[in-house]
Amino acid sequence: MPSTLTENVRKTVLENGLTVLTKEVHTAPVVTVQVWYKVGSRNEEPGVNGIAHQLEHLMFKGTQNRPIQFGRLFSALGSDSNAFTSYDQTAYYGTVERNKLKALLVLEADRMQNSQIEPEQLASEKRVVISELQGYENSPEYRLNRAVMQAVFPNHAYGLPVGGTKADVEKFEVEQVQEYYRNFYSPDNAVLVIVGDFQTGNTLETIKEVFGKLPKRQGAGKEELITKCPIPHSPLPTPIVLREPGAGRLLQVVYPLPDANQPDVPTLDVIDYIFTEGRNSRLYQALVESGLASEVTASVTSLRESGWYEVLVTAGSKQDLKKIDSVLSSAIANVAESVTTEEVERAKTQLTADVILSNRDITSQAMRLGNDETTVGDYRYTDRYLAAVRLVKPTDVVTVINKYLTKESRTVGFFEPTQNQITGVSDKPDSAQTTENFSPGVAVLPSEVAKYLPPVDLVTDAIAQVLPQEFKLTNGLRILLLPDRSTPTVTLSGYIQAGTEFDLENQAGLAAFVSENLLNGTTSKNVLTIAKVLAERGASLNFEVHREGVHIEGDSLAGDLPIILEILADVVKNSTFPAKELELHRQQTLTDLQLELDEPSEVARRIFVQSIYPKKHPLHTFPTEESLQQIQRQDVIDFKAKHYRPDTTVLALVGDFDLDIVRSLIQNDFGNWQVSGKAPTLKYPPVSMPEKIVSVNPVLPGKAQAVTYMGYTGINRYDPRFHAALVLNQILGGDTLSSRLGAEVRDRQGLSYGIYSYFHTGKNAGTFLIEMQTSPEDSSKAIASTRQILQQIHQQGVTALEVETAKCTLISNYNVSLANPEELTDRILMNEVYGLDKVELHSFTDKLQKVTFEQVNQAARELLHPDKIVVVTAGPSVLAEKSIR
Repeated sequence: MPSTLTENVRKTVLENGLTVLTKEVHTAPVVTVQVWYKVGSRNEEPGVNGIAHQLEHLMFKGTQNRPIQFGRLFSALGSDSNAFTSYDQTAYYGTVERNKLKALLVLEADRMQNSQIEPEQLASEKRVVISELQGYENSPEYRLNRAVMQAVFPNHAYGLPVGGTKADVEKFEVEQVQEYYRNFYSPDNAVLVIVGDFQTGNTLETIKEVFGKLPKRQGAGKEELITKCPIPHSPLPTPIVLREPGAGRLLQVVYPLPDANQPDVPTLDVIDYIFTEGRNSRLYQALVESGLASEVTASVTSLRESGWYEVLVTAGSKQDLKKIDSVLSSAIANVAESVTTEEVERAKTQLTADVILSNRDITSQAMRLGNDETTVGDYRYTDRYLAAVRLVKPTDVVTVINKYLTKESRTVGFFEPTQNQITGVSDKPDSAQTTENFSPGVAVLPSEVAKYLPPVDLVTDAIAQVLPQEFKLTNGLRILLLPDRSTPTVTLSGYIQAGTEFDLENQAGLAAFVSENLLNGTTSKNVLTIAKVLAERGASLNFEVHREGVHIEGDSLAGDLPIILEILADVVKNSTFPAKELELHRQQTLTDLQLELDEPSEVARRIFVQSIYPKKHPLHTFPTEESLQQIQRQDVIDFKAKHYRPDTTVLALVGDFDLDIVRSLIQNDFGNWQVSGKAPTLKYPPVSMPEKIVSVNPVLPGKAQAVTYMGYTGINRYDPRFHAALVLNQILGGDTLSSRLGAEVRDRQGLSYGIYSYFHTGKNAGTFLIEMQTSPEDSSKAIASTRQILQQIHQQGVTALEVETAKCTLISNYNVSLANPEELTDRILMNEVYGLDKVELHSFTDKLQKVTFEQVNQAARELLHPDKIVVVTAGPSVLAEKSIR
């Protein structure tokens, strides 16, 4: 076991009641700052459901001292910042380079006391929140969960949706939100967490200077506004049944549990792993392997006043929910009668490894400290919890199942979909283009951002630039290794040139069939043996297919790296694709496809891509029911033999290992992987831009929110304008709070919960796209506003200050990303895949710094085409003619 997660954590309480948790981690020159308030939806009641979430949104709208969207300030600092509302807390977090620590503290202290909550801001942000809620409403899982949770907790706020309801949000008044802010946002109701590269003594002095002068609330203890009492529960005798538009049948079962401080919680988490973690788990075997379900997921929620265990099952095609429910109940009861020591030990190992692997980066470490301190009042909780997990015995599992997971205590929900067909797909120009009366960019000038930005400390020392070691086997396999002793873990990332670009139209989905069935058996191990070997060590290995390649992701505790490499080598060389497993996978994929085509975002993405890239283009094909049925086992074997080759494979490893030992392991495991002939290649045909605006509107009945994709073909990774395009994109829509699109469409007009732009750049092709979520009645206005901003930047360009701010943001975000082992490993991998020099890992920021104002504006003229654009809006019938209030 590694050292404790809370080693080196120091707790300090200021005179005004602010709790400060600090932990020095000097592995990278970055630091995370988080402010956790002990207030969430638990402090609400019907009628004001969602007020904590609404306030979280308003906390970004500026303060009396800084009347400016805080997202713009965070972006200018290069802070990876965001916030969330939960049941027991609301948290605000940002991760930055270490010299910007004080600036972040100044901004958080400012909005703890001085936030501006005005009628105009509330009005626009209410629309944004409603847009967010409508996005949730699109999901049958969300609607089913809401109905079941209200039944489980009929008289407690845990039964209310965390984000609120549209009906309540629409009624919020400024005075209500201001009072909520005064009651709950103060130092004595907050926890400040700082983890990263800083000196504790100096930083505590800064914290006292910045936060120490903030006053306590008048009348402490107001966080307990709502009277608390024991939570009685009377389960419903019959299932809740929702019959609504949707694609798949769902079963949800919820069991009430005790609060997070109760001693049974570690055992409950071990039970969850026995039930659902991996191919050998009990519920997977009973429901998925049998073909009754395509997926089963579950989770234990442990909160301040109560908890629950929820199981969600996606039914297989034509399967009956009552039968699934019966099998589920029997499987749970069966564990109580027959659980083995081996199962318990495996679950404990998996659970412990997951906790350690999920805390490799400083943001996650701070999240765990903040959550523990605000939920159970003790930042050391996870250490105690892991110690308790190690002591769990099979007899404990039996006792706890019989105590909580009984048929009598549960509440059950069925989702029975009504018919849902995609209709109304047309390919005609949009005749209803409107020009809105607004002035893009008026929200805040870049000079205003500079005026309100706190000063940043000067950087006094250079960052050590360690590069990965690179070597190549005689068969062509390339390996990059970067030792990192900061945590006792290893992160693996890999790439094989066997992506969906090689799919034939009549067999779309074949590349995914191969990658997703690699772990289903080899010449020496069957599927359950492979799953068991990984599970016994808490290690993971996954393959995910993309357009231009298959990505491999793996992680483990340091001592288990040989196991990961051995299994990876075995499956890429010796996978056998058993017929039974392939057929089970086909049925799951068909169910997944049905569910995907019920999601507006997936429908919009498909039609958008197929509207840009013509038939026969490698990017045009998507799986259909017909193409999936066409795939035979021999096709899978042939594709694997043709495309899985060492000379198109790259592996990157970052973690706690010895270079020579790992080189030797890789040579032994992969050295005999043979290759014959030349690797298959593809020629991407040129694709012309659309000649006009092409508008396509697929209709999905029963959805609350519309999703729009806009764009056209873009540049690839090797285009000389690549770095200028990154800077241009950051200004246009790289951040939903600080970009031109975000400032106007989201922040000023309140038309979208999220709007982003991207230049997706591959080896062979690229796509420029803008993605947004809107209320159906706001779609036309949001599209028109977006086109006008594109037009404005295309014609007038951007400002020099915007360019400098965007460069600062991108460089800071990049440096912060390298502190996360998963992002670092992936960056090393893709640099090699693209054939870039290995020094690109550190020269990337120099290339961004050298981008000029003139280059960005030239890119705007050449790459933004507001009048030659494909626009796809998927959702309910779009009410373009409805007036906007």
